[in-house]
This record gives sequence, structure tokens and C-alpha cells, in this order.
Amino acid sequence: MSHPLFEKHRQTLDAALAAIHTRGYWTPYPEMPSPKFYGESAAEEGKRAYEAHLGRRFELDQPGVVGWVGNERSPYGVPLGTEYPCCEVDSLIVAAERAMRSWQTIGPAGRVGICLEMLSRLNRQSFEIAHAVMMTTGQGWMMAFQAGGPHAQDRGLEAVAWAYREMSAIPAVATWEKPQGKNPPLLMKKHFEIVGRGVAVVLGCSTFPTWNTYPGLFAALATGNPVILKPHENAILPVAITVKTMREVLLENGLDPNLVSLCVVDRPETTQRLVTHEAVKSIDFTGGPAFGNWLIEHCRQAQVYAELAGVNVIVIDSTDDYDGMLRNLAFTLALYSGQMCTTSQAILVPAGGIQTNLGMKRYEEVCTDLAAAVDKLLEKPEVAHAVLGAIQSPATLARIEEAASGRLGRVVLSPRKLENPAYPQAEVRTPVIVACEAEDEMAYMEERFGPISFIIRVSDTDAAIKRAEHIVATRGALTASLYSTRETVIDAMIEASFRAKVALSINLTNGVYVNQSAAFSDFHGTGGNPAANAAYCDAAFVANRFRVVQRRYHIAPGG
Repeated sequence: MSHPLFEKHRQTLDAALAAIHTRGYWTPYPEMPSPKFYGESAAEEGKRAYEAHLGRRFELDQPGVVGWVGNERSPYGVPLGTEYPCCEVDSLIVAAERAMRSWQTIGPAGRVGICLEMLSRLNRQSFEIAHAVMMTTGQGWMMAFQAGGPHAQDRGLEAVAWAYREMSAIPAVATWEKPQGKNPPLLMKKHFEIVGRGVAVVLGCSTFPTWNTYPGLFAALATGNPVILKPHENAILPVAITVKTMREVLLENGLDPNLVSLCVVDRPETTQRLVTHEAVKSIDFTGGPAFGNWLIEHCRQAQVYAELAGVNVIVIDSTDDYDGMLRNLAFTLALYSGQMCTTSQAILVPAGGIQTNLGMKRYEEVCTDLAAAVDKLLEKPEVAHAVLGAIQSPATLARIEEAASGRLGRVVLSPRKLENPAYPQAEVRTPVIVACEAEDEMAYMEERFGPISFIIRVSDTDAAIKRAEHIVATRGALTASLYSTRETVIDAMIEASFRAKVALSINLTNGVYVNQSAAFSDFHGTGGNPAANAAYCDAAFVANRFRVVQRRYHIAPGG
């Protein structure tokens, strides 16, 4: 049986289904914050809506409230002062399980229709969410709007489309007829009910609180599960706005709003009690390997979808556009101060240098020229602040200082502290680049989150490819990149990417960067190396979140 919201958004769903099949460019959510797309008053209304949350309690009317929590620290130094309800874990879980009953009743089409309406509403709130993302993560405005709004919504819609595709492959009812020779056939009616596995927990991260949250959130919800969102303690507001909107859509459609709830905790052990609860059947997590591996080890009652740390690699063999390569790499290393799980860290360059359209470039020249390209990109303050944003965590500042000290290798480009006139208290740093040898594994063979990269001298291109594969296989990576004009080298790197199971970008010199990932086209992660055990988004990401429960009975001929 269909649902009014399913029919309302059917065209969007059909287009999304086509997009995940063809893998071409498509989006229903414009990425530019333009009045042409969002209306003349959208920007100002969104800013006012964001500001209305500051310095007050964020009301959600959830069960089991035992207090109020709020200590978000803006990387821009802007006081937020928002407090959120702190609820008992058991109360949230009991309410979620109760809400699951009516969610089950409306069926796959009803659930998908509600999810599509939620995404549509969130898209209209993109400016409000963007301000919340910017001020809690340190992203620049344009990235906060795009990654925090439309691109996150794209990933949520992608998950809904995959969920619908997998669920729609199961018929709701079938007539089973088995011939019996001269005897009448055996006739049965069989019903197949798609049932969610149970309570889903989505754990948010500090740098991309919506982009990394929406895939698991909407995959779990569309497949029939209630969801409890536990945001990172320093990036609560974007998730709280999301939860509030989703609860409003549920209420408007006669459904229990406790199907989606916010869990803000006042101590770490509360999170551990939540994720190990026997009712929790799936967990989505983005963050460091220590807690990620703890989840996998201790939450045996649940399926854990984890994106962990990685060391993303680049192999430079040769190029026919040396300046274009340098510009591309400079932007890659500087974007959001390297605070992206896809940012490259290990750049492997042959000791003998690389062949380019400008002649042979020695290893030392590549180091010097890349440092100069970063400086050139960031020479205008307005560009630098738009690209870099602000450093989100004090731990990242400490890592930058360590890399700049020379203890990890020879510093090719020292970081600079920039003053942001709009936000005087913002911690802004330019990238640091370190030159080291292939043997210096202690320096580059672990993720150093932030604007920190290493140019690693290797004996030759073959050694670079082998080293890159070794890094990915042992430490994990979400991205790999190659620059080469030689088909034999390209083929060898492709084969290495198959073995290491990592996405590969080849000869990027224009307006696409290795640390960017397009929904409906790019698979974010493969689930095949230590950086992540799942991919945004494929069938495996959604199909294990529901079960099929059947019932059958005999029927008479013609029944």
C-alpha cells in the first residue's frame, strides 16, 4: 500500500534510483547558497533561526529528562551557550521500541515517503544548519553549507534509495503452487514482512556532524528501525536541529516522535551503556580507531558500521601538467585544514625525481614547489580563511606543533598562525609539510589528523606503489591518488588499489580533488581495508539493517 508522502516524492526517489544505477552526476539539493534556489529571504531567515538557538535550552520534549547539558566550544571563539536535554538511556530505548510498532505498520513505502519528506524539510533549513555546522566544527562557510547541508542530504537520500531498492526486491505477498501430478496442486499464500532489526544508534563525529551522520541515520530509519543519535559533545547543535525537524515530521503524520531521539550525555560511561544495551542492534560510528575497535569488540549484540582512521596516499611518478598538479595538491592539503578523513597524508616521490611537461623535477624541487603552491593558494587572507576554516580540536593544534618541531622529519613548509578579523579568537593554521625517508615509518604510518602531510622519498616508482599498497593494507585509507603519464604505471597502481581495496583517483589537475566524494556516484570507502568496514553507500550498507519475517497458510484453489 502506498503513502501520500511516497507519492509526493516519487519523482525524487525514481531519479535517485536511476542515479545509483548510472553513477552519473545528479542531485535534487542545490549546493550553491543562492536565492535562485532557496529564495530571497532564505539566508537571513536561516541565520536568525540559528541565532535563536544560542544561549538557551533546546527543547525536544523527549522522555526521561534528568538534566541539561551544553558545553560546545566553537573553534571560531563564538559563544554558543545552548543546552540540550540529558535523558536516561533506558527511557529513550523503551520509547524507541514503542515507536517502532507504528513505524512497522506503515510499511516500506510509508517509511520511505516519511524519510523523503524529512530530507526535503532539512534541505529548506540548509542555511540554519550551515551556521550550526560552521560554528561547531570550524569549517569555512561554503564548506559548512555544502557538506553540512545539500551534500549531507544527498548522502541521506542515497541511503534511502538503496534501502528502497533492497526492500522492494521482496514481494509483500505470493501464491505458492506446487504440482502434485494427478492430485490437486498444493496451494499456499505467503506473506513477507520487512521488519527492522531493532534500535539503531548513530554516533556523530566532531568535524562532519551531518555528512557522516545522515547515511546511517536514514539507512536505519528507512529499513524500519528507531534511531537514537548521540552527537559528539562539541558538535551537538546541527544534530539537534536535525532531530527536531524529523520529530516534527513524524508528529505531523500521526507517528510517535520518539522514533528519532537525541542522546546528549554528561559522562562517557553513559555512551558505553547505550551502545551495549541488548535492544541496540546497529551502530554507526565515525571517529578514532580506539573507540571504534572498542565498539566492534564489545557491542556483539549489534552490527557495527565503523569509519576509522586511515593514512591516505599519493604516488607521484610523472605529469604532463606540473602546475595543475601542484595547484590541485595544494588545495587538497589546505581544504578545511586537512580535517577530513579523505585528506592525503603520505605523498610518495621517487628519489630520482619525476618527469614533467617542464622537464625533470628532482625530489627536492617537488618538495619546494609544493610548499610554494600552498603558500600561493593562501596568500590572500580572504581566500585562506575560506579554505582553511579553523582548527576544531586542541589535539589537532598539538599535532601541528609536533610536526612543525622537526621531530618527524625535515620541515619543508612551516605552519603559520593567521588572524581572522571576523573571528579574532579563531585558531587558524596553514599546512605543515614534512620531508622524510621511506624508512621513517614512525612519522607517516599513522593518521596525523589535521593539515599535516609527508613527502616521502622512495627509491623508484615501483617502490612507491608497493609502499602505498602496504600503507593502505596495514593502516587503512579512504583515498589514494596517482600522477603518471605512463600506462604501465597506471595499470600497476590500479592493480594495487584492487588488492588494497581503496578508491583511486588518477591525474587530478582540474576542479575535482581526491578528498571530495560525490553522492550517487562515488562510493565513500570500500569496507575492504582498516579505514572502514562499510561504504557510503551500497547494498551492504542497508540490507543487513532489516529482516524478512514470513507467514504462510493453505488456500483453496482459486483462493
